Amino acid sequence: MAHATKNPAGPRHLTTARAAALYIGALLGPGLLLLPGLAAAEAGPASILAWLGLLVLSGLFAAVFSALGSHTPSAGGVIGYVTSGLGQRAGLATGWMFLAGVVCGAPIVCLIGASYVTDLTGGGQLARACVAAGLLLTVIGLAAGGLRASAAAQLVLVGLLAGVVIVAAAGSAGAERAASWAPFAPHGWLSVGHAAATLMFSFVGWEAVAPLTTRLADPPRQLPRVVAIALAVTTALYLSLAVATISVLGPRAATDVPLAGLLSRAIGTAGRDVAAVAAIVLTLGTTNAYINGAAAMAGQLAPAAPGGRGSGPLLRLLAAIGATGLLLITLYGFRIVSTAALVAVPTALFLAVYLGAMTAAARVLRGPVRIAALPATLAVTAMLGFCGWALAIPAAVTLAVTWRTRESREREAAQVPVHCGLA
Repeated sequence: MAHATKNPAGPRHLTTARAAALYIGALLGPGLLLLPGLAAAEAGPASILAWLGLLVLSGLFAAVFSALGSHTPSAGGVIGYVTSGLGQRAGLATGWMFLAGVVCGAPIVCLIGASYVTDLTGGGQLARACVAAGLLLTVIGLAAGGLRASAAAQLVLVGLLAGVVIVAAAGSAGAERAASWAPFAPHGWLSVGHAAATLMFSFVGWEAVAPLTTRLADPPRQLPRVVAIALAVTTALYLSLAVATISVLGPRAATDVPLAGLLSRAIGTAGRDVAAVAAIVLTLGTTNAYINGAAAMAGQLAPAAPGGRGSGPLLRLLAAIGATGLLLITLYGFRIVSTAALVAVPTALFLAVYLGAMTAAARVLRGPVRIAALPATLAVTAMLGFCGWALAIPAAVTLAVTWRTRESREREAAQVPVHCGLA
């Protein structure tokens, strides 16, 4: 996950290269610093199958969201898409689930940065939680002060991440061992599904850039090239990192800091220093982008609420992220919840969002893109089946929105004056 849904800033007529860069920027994020290790822990070398399957699915997402952006231009992004196909209640539920995913995802990003810091400086899980809390409060303070991550800054951060991944994968190639791939599926084949559900946290992003289709000078000609470039770049980066994590680290791939291990083999003792610095920069920059993008969605969801304009949505969002984030980080610090459990919550929420979007696309789109939405819907449904207890979170959000919507309609109906004529 790289950004929350919003309309990316930029020129009115995007070039193919810049549009591709924005697509790539929406997909890549600090999740790459953690998820290869979690996937390896869940499925071993067989986790490469989860990577391959999600890359194919990513291509379907790209086609469907691009078509939705052209079919249903909407400032609310996925809210508008789902509303057009499944109705207002489903659209609101989707928006709140996406927002909840961002709120629960922000502390995970901070824990990723903290893991690389404590890997360098030493310290246990409680120390890692303290560093993560400090990073989270820093980002909240910066956002409250009005600092926004520009589109150019976000692309610089993505370039940094890509550069670090390339150095880690290419530089550690000499340490690859074929023996690291055996046994291939030590935890059984169903573990591939669990790994795919975990990795989905890094494949959220196509919905964030669907509005770009209206800003291309020649969408029919440019869009296929943009999508092809974005898919090629992300496929190369994801696969190179996944293969290197398994081949080089072997049994040690099941770690929260896989990139630090790869960089240590690529550039020596300075590798962990580079990994820690990159993790901090990516954590601060990406979390700031999450918050500002989510604030725009919060304004769409509650424009008429007190403070719904101006800084109101942002301040309420910051309060929610602070309270939720510190709670989750504290639970992690005292070993009540694991990293994998924390990742499961936003993953289930984002999968539910994508299920709504793909289902809506299958209803409103026509032609080959509609056909692409059908297997995407089935794949997302299958991954939701591996989320287990975390499915209770999107279910609770849906029930809350349904109850709130019904209550609002009943209140509006009670306020409608009844005019009686005289006989």
